[in-house]
Amino acid sequence: MTATAIGIAALAALLVLVALHVPLAFAMIAVGVAAFAFQTSWGPALTFLATDPSQILASVDLAAIPMFLMMGTFVSLAGFSKDLYTLAACLLGHRRGGLAYATIGGSAAFGAICGSSLATVATFTRIALPEMLARKYQKGFSGATIIAGGALKALIPPSLTMILYSVIAKTYIFDVFIASVIPALLTVGANALAIALVVRRRPDIAPVSERAARDERRTAARKALPAIALIVVVFCGLYSGIFTVNEAASVAAVVSFVFAMARRAMSWENLRNGAVATAAIVGMIYFILIGSSVFTYFVNLARIPELLIHSVNALHAPAPLVIVAMLAIYIALGAAFDELAAIVVTLPFALPIVVSLGYDPIWWGVINVIIVELGLIHPPGIVVLILQSMRPDIPFTELYWGIVPFVLADLAILAVLVAFPGIATWLPVFLRSLG
Repeated sequence: MTATAIGIAALAALLVLVALHVPLAFAMIAVGVAAFAFQTSWGPALTFLATDPSQILASVDLAAIPMFLMMGTFVSLAGFSKDLYTLAACLLGHRRGGLAYATIGGSAAFGAICGSSLATVATFTRIALPEMLARKYQKGFSGATIIAGGALKALIPPSLTMILYSVIAKTYIFDVFIASVIPALLTVGANALAIALVVRRRPDIAPVSERAARDERRTAARKALPAIALIVVVFCGLYSGIFTVNEAASVAAVVSFVFAMARRAMSWENLRNGAVATAAIVGMIYFILIGSSVFTYFVNLARIPELLIHSVNALHAPAPLVIVAMLAIYIALGAAFDELAAIVVTLPFALPIVVSLGYDPIWWGVINVIIVELGLIHPPGIVVLILQSMRPDIPFTELYWGIVPFVLADLAILAVLVAFPGIATWLPVFLRSLG
């Protein structure tokens, strides 16, 4: 068999293993090693399997992941999510759709310091949803707002999804963080605009609440001050150049731990449970990255990226049209893969095509994050399933109809970024020119 034929057969085998619910990391390792062996021999393939994991484990860039995950554990224990939401609700609750705006803002802020879409949605389902329903907000609209807010987290640094993309794509993490700033602001604004249009068209789904008293607003601001301080410390330290990404992660973990201790939310049991949960997630991520490295090596050895690039060039299609077609494929993949799997499996094929079309890998990192997060919320949508499992009284149909405006808002932002890539790449280039 030719190298290309082996590569195609290996891809088919990978899809079969994933369909059989074999863990993605082990499926990629098995397929990568076997395909490598068929192209060379078993000796080099097994030698590569012995040496490559050590390079992944020694990667300094990955050191930020356990620190940010520990930070997420500590801020959850400290109750920062409730504090942020309460403050946002006090400031915006008296406006039409105010609690929906508060949910989007609170979810985005908490997601930025938590790092998990699933955890953000689960947390705000417990915190925000009862408050919205108590004020007669429509169930589907309330749930959809929480789902949309949870999906925003990956675009707001520090983002684990961005870190993993940068490691796999071999791009500078800080550049991807910087490139996401303007798209993140645009996405939050687009989601807020979606809420404004929906509540204007249907005022009954979001009744106006009474304005919070001044003392209530002051109390909420005082309670939310530690969470705000943590966000300011991480963001200002990171973007001012005082911290590297790893240093920012370490500082964030220590500061969040101190706040959790100060609030007497930390116990030995909580610390042990948090450490165990973090270790389990980190172990899973490292295994997936090892599998991705082995899989990518065999893909390159089989010259599959070159074949794809040649096929795309043969179409003589405009570059934006190719990108749109790729994004459509990602949306379809969102029904079968979670965010991490979608990036790990597709990046060895997608990134060479993007670069060959003249686009910046940093720009594609921002696009990639948006599109895989969109896969979390469009049907069937894993975060939709999580919210509905927590609140079975909200029908799937109401949730799916409720998220339509937010999906359209995200698609509009994607269209703008594809039409004007400089929106994402301008800020990193500008900062490099300064120093």
